[in-house]
Amino acid sequence: MREIDVADLDDIARGAGILGTGGGGDPYLGRLLAEAAITRHGPVTLVAVDEVPADAVVVPVSMLGAPTVGTEKLPNGTETLAALRALEQARGISATHLVAIEIGGMNSLVPLALAAETGLPVVDGDAMGRAFPEAQMVLPTLAGIPASPMAVADDKGNTLTVNAVSNLWAERIARAACVATGCSVYTADTVMTGAQLPDGLVAGTLTLAARLGAAVRTARADHANPITAVTDLAGGVHLITGKVTDVHRTTTGGFGRGGATIVGTDAELRLSFQNEYLLATRHDEVLATTPDLICVLETDTGEPVTTEALRYGNRVTVLGLPCDPRWTTPAGLELVGPRYFGYDCDYRGLPR
Repeated sequence: MREIDVADLDDIARGAGILGTGGGGDPYLGRLLAEAAITRHGPVTLVAVDEVPADAVVVPVSMLGAPTVGTEKLPNGTETLAALRALEQARGISATHLVAIEIGGMNSLVPLALAAETGLPVVDGDAMGRAFPEAQMVLPTLAGIPASPMAVADDKGNTLTVNAVSNLWAERIARAACVATGCSVYTADTVMTGAQLPDGLVAGTLTLAARLGAAVRTARADHANPITAVTDLAGGVHLITGKVTDVHRTTTGGFGRGGATIVGTDAELRLSFQNEYLLATRHDEVLATTPDLICVLETDTGEPVTTEALRYGNRVTVLGLPCDPRWTTPAGLELVGPRYFGYDCDYRGLPR
């Protein structure tokens, strides 16, 4: 157990941006929300998975929508609490803990902002070990834990409670509401007991994000290579260093979809994304695919580059980081593998 204060947020945001594989929302915006809440209400208590009582009521909260919209359609600050209260009312429960649904960008910091406001502790972990674009793409789905009831709240004061027959249908209904209200909403869903957390979470990911962010910061201060600092800590592999020569993106169906080309000294890499970077190819050779993490960093600074921030001329390095092994099981690949997203290839491990 430890406290998270304003001074910790920069490292967490930077590290979560790396682990978020380009998605999860803008980490800068998430940091601002958490900073404002902690400044107003005080530090947040972070607890390890094994410190949570078996009968605890743990609620993930997050932003759902297209990151390209989220950077322009700013929250008013009431949405997450509204979603939590709607979920508590629908289920007849009172949350005892909050947790991140994904360790990605803004969504790693949304629970910290709400925790400061409510006084609830945050569990050190998340339900993906990275970020994925759809709500059913969580380890609780593999463990048979339902997303419903799912509470959805927007910036206009609307709330919706979704009672769906499956986690996939919860995603579809919530996504339709998201599109109707402007492609950015906040949700509370997938309630877990403390006893379910080992199956439903990747433990320790907020701490890992903080360590990654600190490693990049320290490397820059020491005039060392921040990219090496990331790979040394996270066990990643280098895919390319080069310049972004082409980017195309559209916002459709509540997602930011597109691709980019990165040209290096003697190679060219093609990235495909749907909120998150999902596929990396070189001359039709698949180098990395979801569910492994494909991370784009500024070459000079080690700062993460999200899919909505990627621009022509960016000098970037692309890394591949290994995912939680539960995602590479047959059930995991059926849920989040490349073929689910329409890519004509099978999952393969990262190059060595």
